Amino acid sequence: MSENHHIVLIGAGNVAWHMGRRFLACGHDISFVYSRTAAKAEVLGEELNCPASAKLAEVPASADLYLLLVPDGAIEETASALQKYITSTSLVMHASGATPADVLAPYFEHYGVFYPLQTFSRERELDFTEVPLCLYTAQEVDYQSVASLAKTLVKKVYPVGDEQRAQLHLAAVFVNNFTNYLQYIGQEITQENHLPATLLQPLLKETIAKLDDLAPAVAQTGPAIRNDVATIERHLNMLKDHPQWAALYKQLSAGITKDLS
Repeated sequence: MSENHHIVLIGAGNVAWHMGRRFLACGHDISFVYSRTAAKAEVLGEELNCPASAKLAEVPASADLYLLLVPDGAIEETASALQKYITSTSLVMHASGATPADVLAPYFEHYGVFYPLQTFSRERELDFTEVPLCLYTAQEVDYQSVASLAKTLVKKVYPVGDEQRAQLHLAAVFVNNFTNYLQYIGQEITQENHLPATLLQPLLKETIAKLDDLAPAVAQTGPAIRNDVATIERHLNMLKDHPQWAALYKQLSAGITKDLS
């Protein structure tokens, strides 16, 4: 790869939006944006000041890096179609935490994974320098150039293989996706009882902040860790109109009691 990398983004969703802007801010060239939806391709192309299309045949044939930023279920199909239009020596990487790298093996000699461990929403700016980038390349010769590129974007870069990355993605679902759902439940409870949901925000912020100093097992508080059966039963009774939330409350309380007490 050259120092000023030429990158093609295959996909125009939230991850492509954030990564494309970061590449551009760090002096790299976004050569092209592809999306199956022409309007999405055009919007991101305008944002990144580059050509864009819904036709793979228009993708440049010899960029430094092709990043597949499409849903997991579309990675192999997209790779199969892309191989017809780019050189055999092209480096192609996907950005999925859950999909093995070798899904690309039938189509490319040089392939790998460029996985940013973060949640991306187009409506929210984030400090991309703090995003951990987890890298894997099938060919050792490709790793140093990919790592060099990654280090221009973020502070921390990690070599992570398929099995480790799958386990990391599983852990991420717990700490991000499930935590967000629990926040949704908390907001629903406050709204049902005519309380401002913002009452919970300082608590949530402190819950996250203290993990900078304490291990989760040490930081845990609440009725389950205290074995406060009376409060737990009272809460379960309050949730009688939401049986799915009651079941989740009960299961999580049991887990805390078993794992952390």
